[in-house]
Amino acid sequence: MGLDFLEALSGKRVLLLQGPMGPFFKKLEIRLRAIGAATFRICFNGGDRFFANPDSGVDYTRKPAQWRTFITRFYAQAEIDAIILYGDCRFYHLVATDVARRMNIRIFVFEEGYVRPNYVTLEENGVNAHSGLPRDDEFYRRLKPGPLPVNSLPPDKYNFHRWACYAIVYFVFMWLWRHHYPHNSHHRNTNIGFEIVYGIRNLIRKIWFSFSEKAFARRITNGLSKKYYFVPLQVQYDFQISRHSRFKSMEQFIRVVMISFAMHAPSGTSLVIKHHPMDRGRPLFYSFARRLARRLGILHRVHVIHDVHLPTCLKNAIGTVTINSTVGIASLYHGTPTLVMGEALYNIAGMTCNGMPLDRFWTEYRPPDKTLFSRFRRFLITQTQLEGSFYSRFPK
Repeated sequence: MGLDFLEALSGKRVLLLQGPMGPFFKKLEIRLRAIGAATFRICFNGGDRFFANPDSGVDYTRKPAQWRTFITRFYAQAEIDAIILYGDCRFYHLVATDVARRMNIRIFVFEEGYVRPNYVTLEENGVNAHSGLPRDDEFYRRLKPGPLPVNSLPPDKYNFHRWACYAIVYFVFMWLWRHHYPHNSHHRNTNIGFEIVYGIRNLIRKIWFSFSEKAFARRITNGLSKKYYFVPLQVQYDFQISRHSRFKSMEQFIRVVMISFAMHAPSGTSLVIKHHPMDRGRPLFYSFARRLARRLGILHRVHVIHDVHLPTCLKNAIGTVTINSTVGIASLYHGTPTLVMGEALYNIAGMTCNGMPLDRFWTEYRPPDKTLFSRFRRFLITQTQLEGSFYSRFPK
C-alpha cells in the first residue's frame, strides 16, 4: 500500500486513535494536514495526550461501557471519512472499527512489520489474522515471478533504545495525568513502578545475556546444528495469543509443546525455547520450563535462551513451532519447516506444515515451497509493508 494511502485521504476528515508509543502519530497527523486533511485525535490517557498535537486532541474520560455511544456520535458530528489506528484488537479499537464498518468509514491499521527489520505494516481494514490477504496457495502460485523488494535502509541498532525511552515517557505521563482519565482501560499493566523495574531489568539482562550466552551461540552453529527444534515465545500480553489462538498463556503453550516433544520427537534431538526480547525485563519462563523438563525426563534436551541471534537460530533448526509470531515468516525465509498453532496470515498450505498435528511434526515436518514463499513474500511486502520505523525513520 505504501504511504500512497495519504493521497486517498487528501481533503478528508480523519480520526487518529491510539498509535505506537512515541511521536509517530503526531508526525503522521502533520503529514495529513499538509495534504489538506482535517485531523482529529482521541486521547485515552496522559501518554496519548503528551504525544498528541495540542490543537487536535480530544480527551476520552468516560467509562469503557460508554465508548460505543461516544464514538458513534463523534463519527457523525465530526463527519469522519476515515480512521487510523495501531493494532486492531485493543478494546477501544475493536469497538471503533465495528462502528466504522457499519457507517462505511474507511479503516487503516498500522502494526509492527510482518517483515523485519526496517519495515512497518499498514493494511486497510485489519492486520495479522484480520488481514485481508488471500490464504489460498493457488492465488500466490498464479502470481507472475519477479524480483524481491530490497529494503534500502541500513540497520538501526538504536531502534530498541528509542522505543524504551518513548515507553518510559508514555507511562510516566500516563501516571502523572491518571486523575484526568479516571476510567482509562489499558491493555497492559500501567503501574509506573512495575514498568520502571521492568525497563531497568530489561537493560541489565540484555547486557548479561550478551556475555552469558556466547558459548551457547557457538553450539547452535556447531554441535546442535540441525539437531534441535526452535520455539520462539511471544509477548505475554500479545493480542495474537488472546485473540488469535486457543492458548491462554505462554505457560500453556510451553507445556503443550514440551509434552509432545517428550513423547514424539526423536531421542537425539533437543528443544530450544527463546524468550521474546520485549519480555526480557518481565518474569521469565526459565524455571517453569526446567521444572517441566525435569518431570518429563528431558532436562538435558531442553535449552532456554534469550539473546542468541535469531536468524542463526532459525536457519540451524530442524523446524520451528510457533503460535502465530511473525518469526514464522522469518523461519520460512530461511527454508525451515514451520508449524503454526494459532491463526496467522502466512499459515498457507505448501508454505507451513498447515493442518499437521504437533505430535506428527517432529518426524513428518515438510520444508516450505521456496517458489511459493518467494511469491508470497513479494506480495506481502508490496501490499502491506512500508520502509521505516515507528521510532526513528518515518516510513516511506
